[in-house]
Amino acid sequence: MIRISKLTQVLILFLFLFQCVGTMAADLQPQSSTPKREFRGAWIQAVNGQWQGLSRDAMQTELRRELDILQQAGINAILFQVRVEGDALYASNIEPWSRYLTGQQGTPPNPYWDPLEWMVQQCHARNMEIHAWINPYRAKTKGTTALANTHQYIQHPERFFSYDGLLLFDPGLPENRSYICHVASDIVRRYDVDGLHIDDYFYPYPVSGVPIPDDASYAAYGRGLSRGDWRRENVNLFIHQLHDSIRAQKPWVKFGVSPFGIYRNNRSWEMGSATSGLQNYDDLYADVLEWVRRGWVDYNIPQLYWEIGNKAADYETLVRWWSHYAGERPLIIGQDMERTVRFGQMARKYDLQRSLPGIVGSCQWYARAVADDTKGYTSELRNRYHATPALQPSMPWIDKKTPSRVRKLKAIWTSDGYMLFWTAPKARREIDRARQFVVYRFADGQKVDLSDARNIVAITSDTHLLLPYNDGKQRFTYVVTALDRLHNESRARKAKVKL
Repeated sequence: MIRISKLTQVLILFLFLFQCVGTMAADLQPQSSTPKREFRGAWIQAVNGQWQGLSRDAMQTELRRELDILQQAGINAILFQVRVEGDALYASNIEPWSRYLTGQQGTPPNPYWDPLEWMVQQCHARNMEIHAWINPYRAKTKGTTALANTHQYIQHPERFFSYDGLLLFDPGLPENRSYICHVASDIVRRYDVDGLHIDDYFYPYPVSGVPIPDDASYAAYGRGLSRGDWRRENVNLFIHQLHDSIRAQKPWVKFGVSPFGIYRNNRSWEMGSATSGLQNYDDLYADVLEWVRRGWVDYNIPQLYWEIGNKAADYETLVRWWSHYAGERPLIIGQDMERTVRFGQMARKYDLQRSLPGIVGSCQWYARAVADDTKGYTSELRNRYHATPALQPSMPWIDKKTPSRVRKLKAIWTSDGYMLFWTAPKARREIDRARQFVVYRFADGQKVDLSDARNIVAITSDTHLLLPYNDGKQRFTYVVTALDRLHNESRARKAKVKL
């Protein structure tokens, strides 16, 4: 047995951490106009009732339309809402079917289908990630008049409180935290999702003069903390537990959050933003910076839905604030498409976010508005801001091992034309398995530069690509790399062809 001194162990640990930080730092620099790695997401929501009562075929037709347009516009991640109020837009043995799908809670779709399973297949076929989006605490919205017998409130009413027409899981109860994590773990275990996503509803949005009725749980679990500190600690415990439960199921599944756009105003905290709106920390008891600092979230999408120049919550003030204070984890900007086009600020917002460190993409609210190309917004994404393909931001704290190189790369004539073929590399662990491939193209004499996204021809899950054959007189070098589930990229394999 080789014995290693404590000093050597410390040096090895230091070098390992230095390498991890260096890999993260490369992603956290300001981005170019054609970034090679960028999260380009869109939310598909159910809570607005857009799917309620639609037939299976009608819903699938609309979803296909949106996904096709989003894919053409360069969107590479879909955040699909599957849990609105302690319910399910997927086949669950834990919670009832959602009324936002079938019209009545607890009633299965007819003809039967599983929207989440279907969306996983559709997104992956388009080389998009899919993140299952849940609302953790809300158990009944204002418009819901009847709950199914299998709903948790019917089973355990003592675990809930009512507030402003809503019904909520009491965040102060440990059994609620464990239950919600159980639901999330079930989704991650049974579906091939790339991420688990939660939105901005923690403790309820406050109504003036209406206190949160959590006296009983505070008396039982307060431990001498102030009410505010205790509520924040409850949410912190939940976020940490949810992170760990996801990792325990599938370590490659990312965990992300999209908090309200203001952390704290500078009137409440000297390092807060120069804003005057609702606050995550003080009003929703969501200490987002703590989650980022502790590494409990893998990405953060603050909802910066305001315009540049808004008096209470200026977009530029907030995007600069989040870049400065929350860059330890990938920062993605939640964009309100409709407000952006109303004020004609698309160019200013995108140029600003790509100029700031820590920001690695944006997420569109909401998918249907983007699919409808309001005032040319989607055309601008396709032709300008997403004109080149993009890999997902790297996440070396989850895994940084690159897959092996592709094998047997060669060009072959087939009945379908001149095709480039390759074989996926072998892998021992699922997290290392090649899921997609990046194909680059370089003209004769052009330097092979894999850092420039303009050289990317395709990001595909196929192991072949049809080549644009002309007269066989032009020389090109094609390069293929492999991507694992976390978009770690392998070394290159090259093939020279004449087109």
